[in-house]
Amino acid sequence: MVMAIIGLIAAVLTPGLVGQLGRARAKTAQMQLDTVAAGVEMYRSDVGHYPTASEGLSSLLSQPADADGWTGPYLKGAKVLTDPWGHAVIYTPDQSGQSFTVMSYGADGQANGLGLNKDLEAPAH
Repeated sequence: MVMAIIGLIAAVLTPGLVGQLGRARAKTAQMQLDTVAAGVEMYRSDVGHYPTASEGLSSLLSQPADADGWTGPYLKGAKVLTDPWGHAVIYTPDQSGQSFTVMSYGADGQANGLGLNKDLEAPAH
């Protein structure tokens, strides 16, 4: 009887807790993306341009060969370059070099998801 009650309580509480965990991960991911975007902006302020696609976000942690003026690292560690679901944060500079996108594909790691799989992006730069 006691086991049945414990099982019933677990069945009622588990979906809510899982949903809370998913929402917390999404909020954490959004904060990480904002932090990475701020690092990219600091890099640009010091170096004079955004990191190239080939330099990528690793240029925020260690100085690229041609980055005169680099005063980084611009992030506290490489952990922020991985979203809470274990996927790499995506950095895409535009063709003109005047803006960039920093994003995560959400829980499923696939583009165009819904709910917890929703794509997350730092505000446009």
